[in-house]
Amino acid sequence: MNRLKEKFQQEISPALVSKFNYKSVMEVPKVEKIVVNMGIGDAVQNSKALDVAVDELTQITGQKPVVTKAKKSIAGFRLREGMPIGAKVTLRGERMYQFLDKLISVSLPRVRDFRGVSKKAFDGRGNYTLGVKEQLIFPEIDYDKVSKVRGMDIVIVTTANTDEEARELLTQIGMPFQK
Repeated sequence: MNRLKEKFQQEISPALVSKFNYKSVMEVPKVEKIVVNMGIGDAVQNSKALDVAVDELTQITGQKPVVTKAKKSIAGFRLREGMPIGAKVTLRGERMYQFLDKLISVSLPRVRDFRGVSKKAFDGRGNYTLGVKEQLIFPEIDYDKVSKVRGMDIVIVTTANTDEEARELLTQIGMPFQK
């Protein structure tokens, strides 16, 4: 059983029930899935860049990513429709909790000059988006093997109805928000 999942069931869930006066435990917002997306702009000129990014994303998440393709052609970027330009992974269940635990306790504290993540990155529906500037903050990535520093977007999708509920859920889980 995952540490974070256990903490959610034993501590966080009852705390949220008492804070928001839910009638049933089923109303408590949960983390539904986490989508990790890595846009690889230089894959247009260099197709090896995509393979490297896919490998890195596999190491970070423990799951094989899906290669995303361009929806439209953009002449200025020398991009044609259907060209591979990114990779994304959707994590659910055990892997999702493992990734979230690792993100909060190991990776985010490794960010340079880290003062907490923004409180404003909620979308109004209870989902939270977090941008990471470099993949080096993850312990699986070997610093010497990195050819290019790439960022990624991490979207945490919750079942919360409002941003307030989602913020409370993530705070209880241990997300380091700015003061």
